[in-house]
Amino acid sequence: MSSYEYRHYPYRRPPELDGKAARRPVVVVGAGMAGPTLALQLAARGVPTVVLDEDDTVSVGSRSICQAKHSLEVWDRFGISQRMVDKGITWEQGEVYLRDQAVYRFNLQPEPGHKFPAFVNLQQYYVEEFLYERCLAEPAIEMRFRNKVIGVAPHDDHVAVEVETPDGRYTLEAEWLVACDGVRSAVRHMLGLAFEGEVFHDQFLIADIRLLDELPKERRFWFYPPFHPTNSVLLHRQADNVLRVDFQLGRDADAEEEKKPENIDRRLRMMFGPEARWEHEWSSVYTFTCRMMQRFVEGRVIFAGDAAHVVSPFGARGGNGAIADVDNLAWKLALVIGGKAPVALLDSYDRERRAAARENILNSTRSTDFITPKFPASRAFRDAALALARDFPFARALINSGRLSVPTLQPESSLDTPDRDGDWASGPGPGRAMLDAPVGNGWLIDRLGRDFGLLTFGERQVEPPDGVAGIAVGGNGLAWRRYDARPGTTYLIRPDRYVAARWRNHDRAAVTAALERAQGRDTGRSHA
Repeated sequence: MSSYEYRHYPYRRPPELDGKAARRPVVVVGAGMAGPTLALQLAARGVPTVVLDEDDTVSVGSRSICQAKHSLEVWDRFGISQRMVDKGITWEQGEVYLRDQAVYRFNLQPEPGHKFPAFVNLQQYYVEEFLYERCLAEPAIEMRFRNKVIGVAPHDDHVAVEVETPDGRYTLEAEWLVACDGVRSAVRHMLGLAFEGEVFHDQFLIADIRLLDELPKERRFWFYPPFHPTNSVLLHRQADNVLRVDFQLGRDADAEEEKKPENIDRRLRMMFGPEARWEHEWSSVYTFTCRMMQRFVEGRVIFAGDAAHVVSPFGARGGNGAIADVDNLAWKLALVIGGKAPVALLDSYDRERRAAARENILNSTRSTDFITPKFPASRAFRDAALALARDFPFARALINSGRLSVPTLQPESSLDTPDRDGDWASGPGPGRAMLDAPVGNGWLIDRLGRDFGLLTFGERQVEPPDGVAGIAVGGNGLAWRRYDARPGTTYLIRPDRYVAARWRNHDRAAVTAALERAQGRDTGRSHA
């Protein structure tokens, strides 16, 4: 790896090895992107966390590279998103090719007025590096590198975790254990939990190269290109002038042969021409599956990210889905630990994020089926859509080179209060993510705190319930249009920035009831 210098984080002898054992509120297994993000979220709410990871450095290889706007909005709460934007490649345009002809271009974020772009291309090792730095500076977070989990024993009121270190083994007790340890989750295997789904046998070659030539900051997808005429190719630019190239190889390719540098160079030479020069950064041949656990909460063990669900890479839904998981979980777990909500609140994490995983898997599977058609009829449909798309706009909607990650829906959540006003023409309703917009000299997302927020439109000041931040939006600008607002319109925003309820006119009693419901303290009666 020529462009990135891996740092090895120090191992420190755990105090449990010297008899200084204490039960911890939360232990997180896995220091990818999800685990440290969860630890930061919990620390912001006063919950100490221990993060265990068997390695002592960040992920090897670029891996998850497309960081979506909704993930950047989460990380912005810890002051690191602007670093990601500055370091990464901001892109909003994409282009689809059929052979050597451009079929059409698309814009991921067609409307202005958002603090962050739709996507930033930034290698996972940078994301983890920025997260580690922030975690290591937080007194409430203990990062334990080279601490490998080798045993998990659930109990009614805690989980006992057996850990192996260079200095020996110890047992760590946690009130709650959160497994963020990836698709091969050791915790999931130790508990013998099923991970069912569909296996895709097509193989893909990832080649990360450092190219000296300048390229547009856009996503390019080719079907049947002259340099790879039987399959598809995807191109992304990353930080440090690194290019990610994905070659579809087919199920019968010899993976070991394809990974040889001379064979990768042969494909790249056909793609970029005889004069191009590059350095190899990282390469891999992969197949993938779409899988999901039957439950994400098993007693006092909670699963998030790839440990709970995995999707194909088309659409950047894996890493971004993991960040959405822990954003949903953190505030609920903190309320439960603090005695401010019943344990049953965590069931809503399971329901909401399993629904989100199903949505992501559905979109990812549809993309995979289009890119790698399994039957002659589906291939004929795909090729017809591609042939028509350049001249007929209707056909462009049929092309699926990856429906890119956006916040998922949370339909019919037990925490949401359904609309009681029937005249909403637009705006994010209950179960949908809030929308950013410019407000005054800043941004709406910057006006929200870490807990619940009450967003009201108009000049009249309203008093929010205790512990709820009040955000008043005057004037009649873009935020009003995005929220279909009139004077008095009120939204209750959850800590994960989903809409819990909305009303045409502020009603303090209705807001209080909706807040109780959104915190899992009153799900037995209707507030419609």
